Amino acid sequence: MDHFPPPPRHEPWMVPAPPGSRYDLLARTRLHAWWRPVLGTVAGLAGLMLAGLAVILGGATLGVIVGAEMGGSEEQIFTDPVLDLGINLLSIAVVLPIVYGVVAWIQRRPPGTLSSVTGRLRWRWMARCTAVAIGVVVLGQAAVAVTYVATGEELGDLFGWVGWERFLPVLIVTLLLVPFQAAAEEYVFRGWLIQAFGAFLSNPWPGILLSTAAFTAVHAYVDWGIIDVFAFGALMGWLAVRTGGLEAAIALHVVNNVLAFGVSGADGSLPEALKQGSVPWQTLAGTVVQLGLYAIVVLAMTKRRRIETVSP
Repeated sequence: MDHFPPPPRHEPWMVPAPPGSRYDLLARTRLHAWWRPVLGTVAGLAGLMLAGLAVILGGATLGVIVGAEMGGSEEQIFTDPVLDLGINLLSIAVVLPIVYGVVAWIQRRPPGTLSSVTGRLRWRWMARCTAVAIGVVVLGQAAVAVTYVATGEELGDLFGWVGWERFLPVLIVTLLLVPFQAAAEEYVFRGWLIQAFGAFLSNPWPGILLSTAAFTAVHAYVDWGIIDVFAFGALMGWLAVRTGGLEAAIALHVVNNVLAFGVSGADGSLPEALKQGSVPWQTLAGTVVQLGLYAIVVLAMTKRRRIETVSP
């Protein structure tokens, strides 16, 4: 009887990182090559620009068809800030499938490894982080209010009310799109970029700081706003590594943005909020309270609940 050699084993398309890998090292699979993170970054950036441009052009075209009045400046597509808000949020949210595709097709690893070391988004853990985020954001706003009073500023400059007729559309658009927009930013900056640097470097801090610099650069804030955004990005990157996933970062990002757009929609300052720009120095008091408390509580919960911080 003739004996034939067994057929060659086919390499699976997606290969995970070795067991015991930290979050920032999950791109270090046996298929890793230096060009994969580089090509993935270029492809992701191109996809981001094309998808965002398609949403903006599509939204502008649709607005013209329905008779929406065009804006009078470079920062405004329409005079209605709610339409601008929806287009801006959607143009960022569409990045989610792009970054997933880059991980799957260029790095050839499970896209879920962007979410956490377990290869999936840990929904129960994110719900707990969201509850903490709501609490610290409220305390942060209280700290801002106290700082305003202590420095002689009027609280009327901080809070206002335009009525339900104008506020409700802002609230609906915010609740529908902010979770996807905030998650997309986390998957790009705290997910892809930190893991791309982690493919080459064992220390997570270069990836955290450089991705945070990129995160800060894509925002249009100036002066104190730069410090606020950079502090947020750096802490979210550190928490992603320490907690083994993006859940804590996504939770605070979503709650923070919902509050920011909600408050600006309530007091009629949404057009200014979309432009970003300068923020009062008093807001840093809220940043310190919010980020400090969030880090302490989330890390304590990570240890107490034995959240997975390395791949199984």
